[in-house]
Amino acid sequence: MNDFRFEQLDIWKEGIILSEKLFNIADLADEKRLYKFAEQLRSAGMSITNNIAEGSGSYSDKEFANYLNISRRSLFECANILHIFEHRKIINQDQRLEIFPELITLSKKITNFRKTLIS
Repeated sequence: MNDFRFEQLDIWKEGIILSEKLFNIADLADEKRLYKFAEQLRSAGMSITNNIAEGSGSYSDKEFANYLNISRRSLFECANILHIFEHRKIINQDQRLEIFPELITLSKKITNFRKTLIS
């Protein structure tokens, strides 16, 4: 196979799907001309999968685990941004609550995968 290591990881695959949903929400901020808000969400969303991918190229599991920690923290950043988006009426509570379970689930999966690397 000619795939990169990260392409085999379920957490990366799920992160890509989640990133698409976050980008769609960012588009709503763009429609309200809140471009910096939109860019912040896109950046945090991309950081989830970027750090999984970058970390998968590490020479050690300890180093990879550090990248996974950054990826997980980016998930928390996305959750915070979505709260701000709700308070600023860019999205409603239902829209936020629709994506939150996916953020939480992926966060747990990243944590569990990270534990396998450092145990």
